[in-house]
Amino acid sequence: MDYQELSQVYQELESNPSRLKKTQVLAEFLRKLKKDHYQTIYLLQGKAFPDYSEAELGISEKLCIKSLAKASGVTPDKIVQDWKKLGDLGLVAEKIIGRKKQNTLFSQKLTTKKVLESLKKLPQLQGKGTIDKKLSLISELLTSALGIEAKYIIRTLIGDLRIGVASGTIRDALVAACLSEKELADIEKKKSFTSALQEAYDKTNDFALVFQKALMGIDELTKIELNPGHPIKLMLALKAGSIADGFDRVGKPAVFEYKYDGFRMLINKDKLGSVQIFTRRLDNVTNQFPEVVAYVKEHIKAKTFIIDSEAIGFDPKTKRYKPFEAISQRIKRKHNIDRLIKELPVEINAFDLLYLNGKSLLDEPFQKRTELMRELIKPYKYKIRCAHQLITSDEQEAEKFYQAALKDDQEGVMIKNLYSKYVPGARVGHMLKFKPSENELDLVITEAEYGKGKRTGILSSFTLACKDENNGLLQIGKASTGLKEKEELGLSYTELTNKLLPLITKEKGRIVQVKPRVVVTIVYQNIQRSPTYKSGFALRFPRITHLRDDKGVHDIATLKEITNDYARHELKIHY
Repeated sequence: MDYQELSQVYQELESNPSRLKKTQVLAEFLRKLKKDHYQTIYLLQGKAFPDYSEAELGISEKLCIKSLAKASGVTPDKIVQDWKKLGDLGLVAEKIIGRKKQNTLFSQKLTTKKVLESLKKLPQLQGKGTIDKKLSLISELLTSALGIEAKYIIRTLIGDLRIGVASGTIRDALVAACLSEKELADIEKKKSFTSALQEAYDKTNDFALVFQKALMGIDELTKIELNPGHPIKLMLALKAGSIADGFDRVGKPAVFEYKYDGFRMLINKDKLGSVQIFTRRLDNVTNQFPEVVAYVKEHIKAKTFIIDSEAIGFDPKTKRYKPFEAISQRIKRKHNIDRLIKELPVEINAFDLLYLNGKSLLDEPFQKRTELMRELIKPYKYKIRCAHQLITSDEQEAEKFYQAALKDDQEGVMIKNLYSKYVPGARVGHMLKFKPSENELDLVITEAEYGKGKRTGILSSFTLACKDENNGLLQIGKASTGLKEKEELGLSYTELTNKLLPLITKEKGRIVQVKPRVVVTIVYQNIQRSPTYKSGFALRFPRITHLRDDKGVHDIATLKEITNDYARHELKIHY
């Protein structure tokens, strides 16, 4: 298939904000794909690999500019100048390459297969001369590209496709592409197929495999099982307003567990006996936590399993538990591991069992999963154990448990329905979190502003965004407080500035636009309606409390959550 055809699909998706229209456009395109082109669906996600893959393109804007210069003959300075004006390196590529193509009599058509193969080669290029090899590979693609093709090649390389397509839209498009008109008209059949397709994707994080199986029918989709060693997206919780609210929403009796002030770890053991550890961002951090691998091998005797857990840090001398910030650096650090194990030790608190000895437990009730897990894990304090748990229908008993969690330096409690399934990747109503700071959101930074006076040269005001149903970003306010002046006192302006500087895409005076990569936790007084921001809301008195390296843009608050928080606040005022 010509890459030009895919580029025109990109263009149509980008120009149509309607999710329904996007679904129709995608479905029509997917019907045209031949059976040997399943992996083209990765390109629709702005990727070259399935979601679970650790492979990254790892291409900077700087290298893209050099490649554009080599392919077009335009100087890097001119390209940077155009970039500052347009604010989109993809548009710059379209302009430059398009102009060159008008003067080219003969050119070889670029195919999706060629683009995908080239992108897949990029992470494999290592060692001496790597940059030159990547430069040649990218410039070769751009030399063969039309203007519109160059735009989306560059955007894919820098991880900024801008077509507004979320996984839910791709799922619905696959349903429309794989079912006949008669089957689509059958509401129950369509619903069953959609559910099976979603479950298959949740288990694999691989749309190409799901596409392949979906064309064979629902029976093939339902045969897909979990595969220990391949990470899956974790189930996420909604917020509870109180203990009573928690009981109302999950029912009685309810399961109460400590909400630990740490980061999620999905611990896998495959049939070869290899233990793999993944974060909620699907990053493989096994090498960063060799002591956890040792704990698992020593204290969990099973052939295969997938365990959902939380890693929390503690002081090696006092044994008091530490907040997330104290150990967050261990996620990213790949050197001096032995020293970090001693200085920043972690304890694993397991709270769910998704797979055991060759069998998926996703559809089993939580009561059975937690019982099996507690039989499986041999607890050892400060190494690995099961989460503190209480099953009760009594509010006073639950309140005492909640206060005990806070006294033990944890964030609060999780409240769970006893009979619920595990739904990967979903934010579910049968699992809630309750902690003192109810008014708290995880948001992504999209803009920042340089400060004045003692903060000259330092970013000191940050524009925040939530996401809509298509994973588009909607601004919801600015925060300039909560950070420290010095790094040794906590999260500082300097540290956040250093995180954002490499992500700047456009500058205008003191304001810079940045790639939406840095997620922060915001505490605020309340939410109010506002015409100033596209979300329609603004946060009153927001302050930044945490830098969340363990979370990605897909983890940030949704507009629906914010709308619900606003509605609950208004209800409190009136009643």
